[in-house]
Amino acid sequence: MIETTAALEEACRQLAQSEFVTIDTEFLRETTFWPELCLIQMASPDLEVIVDPLAKGIDLAPFFALMADTNVVKVFHAARQDIEIVFHLGNLIPHPIFDTQVAAMVCGFGDSVSYDQLVQKVKGVALDKSSRFTDWSRRPLSEKQLDYALADVTHLRDVYLKLKAELEREGRAGWLTEEMAVLESRETYDLHPDDAWQRLKMRLKKPQELAVMRSVTAWREREARNRNVPRSRVLKDDAIYEIAQQQPKDSEALGRLRTVPKGWERSSSGTAIIDAVNAALALPKSEWPQAHRHSHAPEGAAAAVELLKVLLRLTSEKHGVAAKMIANSEDLDKIAADGEAADVPAMHGWRRELFGDAALKLIEGHVALRFVGKKVEAVEL
Repeated sequence: MIETTAALEEACRQLAQSEFVTIDTEFLRETTFWPELCLIQMASPDLEVIVDPLAKGIDLAPFFALMADTNVVKVFHAARQDIEIVFHLGNLIPHPIFDTQVAAMVCGFGDSVSYDQLVQKVKGVALDKSSRFTDWSRRPLSEKQLDYALADVTHLRDVYLKLKAELEREGRAGWLTEEMAVLESRETYDLHPDDAWQRLKMRLKKPQELAVMRSVTAWREREARNRNVPRSRVLKDDAIYEIAQQQPKDSEALGRLRTVPKGWERSSSGTAIIDAVNAALALPKSEWPQAHRHSHAPEGAAAAVELLKVLLRLTSEKHGVAAKMIANSEDLDKIAADGEAADVPAMHGWRRELFGDAALKLIEGHVALRFVGKKVEAVEL
């Protein structure tokens, strides 16, 4: 393993000479808010390295410089968590990137295909999974564990080249570029505490309750970040829902809630929650958030959604693109209800060309579905 800044700098210098570098990270986050980076694996066509970010005195600046090098494509599989780590520690988003999980869906390898499955399909190699649950923060790591970690980037080289060639052959390289734009956006990883409430399940509908939920959730987000502990260690979601509904204005009212631990209302956290509740209640009604209102589905919309599902499957099979990649059930609901006005991914970019326009024609009566030789096909009327 690379354990010194000098060795890392030399490795990154060599890796930067390649057209692409495959990257994976091992981390722990069971007891922390921010993931604890334990290992970095990288490979180019000519070099394979493992970096120990826990080594005493090592400076990861050469690694972050490589991540920012626009001349090198950074290849990940299921990139979001790896990029989150780079963003948090290095304050940058790797660019350009290539996510093989997304590319595999565009190329028809199925929905959210795992790395193991992709390696099996592309290379016919079954990976040894016995080291999957390793505690990567412990030292020393065995040769078997290091081999397992390195395999996450060595096979990825062939997977990347296969998928890249497939995308270029099918003229879909631009499709992937659209998808990578989301992964390369700072907004994807830099969630503002005041927006954290939108990640919760929307069990509440009243604007006043939503205002309290937003305020309390923002406090929890800041507290979890400052203490570097999981959000649930600060306050569980169920407690937030109850606080939003009951709206305790003092410690006595907070202490009566079932989801709040006994005596907690007298703590500094209890005081902060009461302050958050009262701050939300003091807002003018015009500043309360509104529950998302679903469009009123016209009569027959449920049946229309079922037809759209059939059309989606036909489109997926015909073009070899995972159905989940083209549209989800919420997209179909909105298209059935709102038609052209549906502002969903399926109505934009390559998805519209592939499916959206045909979906509109179907619900407008210009396309029909019929059986031909025990198969279903879509035909324009």
